Amino acid sequence: MTKSYSLDLRRRVARFVEAGHSCHAAARHFEVSVAFVVRLMAAYRATGSLAAKPEGGWCYSKLDPHREILLQRVAEKGDITMPQLAAELAARGTKVTPASISHWFIRQGYSFKKNAAGQRARTLRRAPCPRALAHEAPAPHAPGAAPARLSG
Repeated sequence: MTKSYSLDLRRRVARFVEAGHSCHAAARHFEVSVAFVVRLMAAYRATGSLAAKPEGGWCYSKLDPHREILLQRVAEKGDITMPQLAAELAARGTKVTPASISHWFIRQGYSFKKNAAGQRARTLRRAPCPRALAHEAPAPHAPGAAPARLSG
């Protein structure tokens, strides 16, 4: 992410332009873009301030007004799916995708596990291949096992 130019540089550029120099000359002199100088001077003339505009901030979500409904539905039915929630919101007049509902819950600090133990919900689809079994180490009592080392 970019960083705003310092207030000191902004003041020097504004003084330079107000002293009678052009925006192009100020840009060359201070090694900044012409667009920056033009926008800075336009904002300065309009507002009287050289301060940078605030960056970032809170983004509004159209799911925020439905917070209580969403949390209530999840509390009532713990295994409700995001498409079901999206359908319920669509019936109320708010069209959202299931992914946006999921992202909203994550931003709110909620997470969903497939099961309580955190284990794989299903078994593996296939058995391990025979080669993998052949490379396992033989048991110590097996006929082909290496002899135990003697200390000595």
